[in-house]
Amino acid sequence: MYDPSQLRTFLTVAQTLSFTQAARRLGLRQSTVSQHVRRLEDAAGRQLFSRDTHSVELTEDGEVMLGFARRILEVHEQATAFFTGTRLRGRLRFGASEDFVLTRLPEILEAFRYDHPEVDLELTVELSGTLHEQLTAGKLDLVLAKRRPEDPRGEPVWHDELVWIGTERLRLDPDRPVPLIVYPPPGITRALAMEALERQGRAWRVACTSGSLNGLIAAARAGLGVMAHSRGMIPPGLVRVPDRAGLPELGQVDFVLVHGRRRTSAQSAADALAAAILTSGDRLHRR
Repeated sequence: MYDPSQLRTFLTVAQTLSFTQAARRLGLRQSTVSQHVRRLEDAAGRQLFSRDTHSVELTEDGEVMLGFARRILEVHEQATAFFTGTRLRGRLRFGASEDFVLTRLPEILEAFRYDHPEVDLELTVELSGTLHEQLTAGKLDLVLAKRRPEDPRGEPVWHDELVWIGTERLRLDPDRPVPLIVYPPPGITRALAMEALERQGRAWRVACTSGSLNGLIAAARAGLGVMAHSRGMIPPGLVRVPDRAGLPELGQVDFVLVHGRRRTSAQSAADALAAAILTSGDRLHRR
């Protein structure tokens, strides 16, 4: 028998790869998080994490446990909702950034709709900067998007590294401006890419602008230039630009969930969807 609380702790550690961050997210002591993981490992008879003083990584058995843990918790939550008679209702306005167009977010939303059929879910797909603006204006109840490093808002779903990507055959001329493929303002990766090049003193030009991720990917596959993108979600047909190209480092990026500041009738539904995304967050960037 696997304890749901231990499975939930395991999933949170797997997403954050940090016992400290997992404890903060779950509202537990770090010793309790370690105890949950140790007891789950004892129950499974396998080591689920390899860890030292500097890093935490999933073992092969830990990767397998991810799928089991998600399914067990999903069934556990469905049973709880059925027998307690709690049924969520209302209109939930959810915004997700373009970054998630090609991920498994639709599977998470489908499961949520199955569990809560009386919630009227309205999905808005936009640039992260635009979603934050709409949330502040009260037009959305919950947002899943990138945030700038200095922005304190939101609950982290995961941290990732921003990298330069392009087609494998692309060759950059060091004597010419870097051709950029970017979202229009207020795109966060657009701003970070331009700021990094300006800090380096390297010239750049905008080779393509599109509000659609598919448009940006098509331009990159055509070899029109390079784009800044999350390392964990590099689209098929594109690769990380090698270090020999001399492009500056772009730093880290946080993907976060942000709730609206106003309490609405959809608050319970927003909390439930946020919990579902946090539970399955690794599915958004693992392939």
